[in-house]
Amino acid sequence: MKITNDTNSYGLLARFFHWITFVILLLQLPLGIYLDNLEFSEFKLSIENIHIIIGMTIFYLTLLRLIWKSINTKPIDNASISKIQIIASRVVHGLFYMTLLVITISGIGKLLLSGEEVNFIIMKVSIDYYNFDLADRFYAIHALSAYFLLILFSIHLSAVIYHHVFQKDKILRKML
Repeated sequence: MKITNDTNSYGLLARFFHWITFVILLLQLPLGIYLDNLEFSEFKLSIENIHIIIGMTIFYLTLLRLIWKSINTKPIDNASISKIQIIASRVVHGLFYMTLLVITISGIGKLLLSGEEVNFIIMKVSIDYYNFDLADRFYAIHALSAYFLLILFSIHLSAVIYHHVFQKDKILRKML
């Protein structure tokens, strides 16, 4: 298998970005919900640190994925797929990337404005400015974006199942 995409299928690196992001999100989203329901404690802070490190990893993977996507060939859309489905697919994928970035940026904003240090993995950052009202707004964006991500995932999975089972096209095989 080639590292780069070709006109028929995604390459090894695009598949890696896709599936590793999926697996990490499978861990991250339930961890975030669990974290949200914990009372403040040392245990919650340690879980929050894990959540932050995983979130920053997803953020960096998303940035690398966008760079790779911009310099790599995209497989040609199957001729049996309608224009509206192609547009819907592009919108959903664009929203996926945007939502992943918004989740991270809003999480960083919430932490910084709450007076917490942010672990960017390569460095730790804190600021001397507190604004708890704005931090709460960032938190609301962070949580709503996570739920929106679940909606996007449901749409994406439904489309994959529809194409594979009902249209019997090769979209799924391009990513496996």
